Amino acid sequence: MPLPPQVTDLSSLDLLLSVARLGSIGQAAAEHRISQPAASARLRHLERRLGLTLLHRTPRGSALTPTGALIADWARTVVDAADSFAAAVQALRVTKESRLTVAASQTVAEYLLPAWLVALRVRQPDLAVTLQAANSAEVAARLLADRADLGFVEGPDLPGGLDADTVATDRLTVVVAPSHRWARRRRGITPAELAAAPLVAREAGSGTRRALESALREQGAGELAAPILELSSTTAIKHAVGAGSGPAVLSSLAVSTELAAGVLVAVPVHGLDLRRRLRAVWPAGRQLTGPARDLHAIARRHG
Repeated sequence: MPLPPQVTDLSSLDLLLSVARLGSIGQAAAEHRISQPAASARLRHLERRLGLTLLHRTPRGSALTPTGALIADWARTVVDAADSFAAAVQALRVTKESRLTVAASQTVAEYLLPAWLVALRVRQPDLAVTLQAANSAEVAARLLADRADLGFVEGPDLPGGLDADTVATDRLTVVVAPSHRWARRRRGITPAELAAAPLVAREAGSGTRRALESALREQGAGELAAPILELSSTTAIKHAVGAGSGPAVLSSLAVSTELAAGVLVAVPVHGLDLRRRLRAVWPAGRQLTGPARDLHAIARRHG
């Protein structure tokens, strides 16, 4: 409920307690790092607000009236409670800033965040970090449920209720086993062929799958065919593709080693823009602070 008008600000009560202890408005003003006229004005305002005479002022100093002494006793309880409140808030802030929970879609979690977190630990060696790898939809849900301090997603659309900032770019790559018929297609494939082919794919809601679906829709190539396999792990998809299960579309970051080793083969797709943005996300209207702000800055710089 609203406080009654007689309730004054804590700084004035704290100043009154200093006058009671030091016996001088001038000394109390110095302790509070304000001028003596400012202290006198503040105390007069306190008296007017309460409708009581709190101080007996003389050329030799100031003393509390009996009423002032009673108000000071009550004020001491209020000021002590405020000090305890401030100390508890500070302790909570220190605890929060010593921990960081990050939720990230798998490409960012596996191939970018490790280096970003190493850079963060160099700056804050005592920081405890928890990394939660999830698809982009789950990252959004965890942020909105206050189960993560900062998120990273790779989907084409920004989930509702989040603010975002692009920190890196990526390109999706169609990959097949060397024995697959597409591996011999030097001219690559068309967007329609890709859309019609059953893929080894991530689960619905993953940023990679949503980015591919969005690119195909923009090209007018139609909807993706039902996956031949649906796996939640990028590593599992790469193994399945290498074993000949079918083609897949994965981040270029995720398949660079396999392409260099010849375990997988990249297949060009004509006329299909497979670039995508990797974004840091956090609840809309909330300002990033502490380790979350620092990690965001590192991601922008290194991404």
